[in-house]
Amino acid sequence: MNAQSLVIINAPRVRPHEGLDWPARLELLRQDIARHPSVVVAYSGGVDSSVVLRVAHEVLGERAHAVIGRSDSYAAHELELALAQAHSFGAQVEIVTTGELADPVFASNPSNRCYHCKSELYRQLDAVAARVGAAAVLDGTILEDLGDHRPGRLAAAEHEVRSPLADLGFTKADVRAVAGSFGLASHDKPASPCLASRIPYGITITEAVLGQVERSEMALRALGFREFRVRHHGDVARIELAIPELPRMLQTGIRELVVTSVIATGYRYVCVDLEGFRSGSLNRVLDLSSGAQDNSGTVPSDAR
Repeated sequence: MNAQSLVIINAPRVRPHEGLDWPARLELLRQDIARHPSVVVAYSGGVDSSVVLRVAHEVLGERAHAVIGRSDSYAAHELELALAQAHSFGAQVEIVTTGELADPVFASNPSNRCYHCKSELYRQLDAVAARVGAAAVLDGTILEDLGDHRPGRLAAAEHEVRSPLADLGFTKADVRAVAGSFGLASHDKPASPCLASRIPYGITITEAVLGQVERSEMALRALGFREFRVRHHGDVARIELAIPELPRMLQTGIRELVVTSVIATGYRYVCVDLEGFRSGSLNRVLDLSSGAQDNSGTVPSDAR
C-alpha cells in the first residue's frame, strides 16, 4: 500500500460490543492490552492516547513504552502538559525528534500533509518498538474517527498501528468518562492538534509561521480563553473561538489586550470569526469536483 492508494475509512454499521457501558469497555481494554507482552504507545497528551497509555501502564508497567514525537508543529505547551500528566501516574515518556519540515512535500502543505507527518512519526515508533522489543504500536483512534477520511490513518495502516479504543467501540464520551475516573488532567481537555493545522493548504509551513501561531495562541490562553484556534492567513490572524466565549472577547479591556498581544507576534490584522470554533474549518477550501483532494483519494479531516 502506498500514498496513491484509495483508502475509505467508514464507521462500522454496528458498534463493537453494542450495549456495553464504559466500565465494561475499560475491562475489555485491559484484557486487550494484556495480551501483548509489551507495547509502544503513540502518546500526545490528548485524552484518547492518554487513556491508552494509562491503561497500558497499569497492565504492563514498564513494558508500556510511551513515545512522543517532538516537532516544530507540536506546541511546547502541549509537550509540558503531556509530560506532567504521564509523570502523575508514573509512566516514563521517550521523546523522539521528527523532522517533518525537512520533508519538502510536508512543508509545501498539501491537503494530505498529515499522511507525511504520521508516516515520519510511525517510522520513528517502529524503530523504538524494534529497539525495546515491543510487540505492537498502539494509538488513540476512537470510534468516531473511523467515520472520517483521514490521511494519517493511511499511514497508520501502512505501519500496522493498532487502535484498541476504536476496535472496542470507545466513543469520545466513553474515553472522557474513563479519563475522569482515573483523574487524568486531560479528561476535559479540548482537542489540540498540531500547529500546522492552523495554516491553509498550499501556504508553505515554516518554523517562523508555526512559532507565530504558537505565540498567538499562548497569548489567548494567558487571557483565559479555553477553546480556540488562531488560523494563519498571511498578515491576518483569524481567531476561531468557542461560541460561549465570544462575548468575553468583546469586553472592554479584553479586546484591546487580544489585539495588542496578537499583533505583537507579527500579524498586522486581527479578526474574530463569527462562526466560532469548528474543527477542520480549513478543509472548506477543498473542492472534490475540481479534483482538489489528497493523493490518498480522500478528503482529509486530520486538520483540526
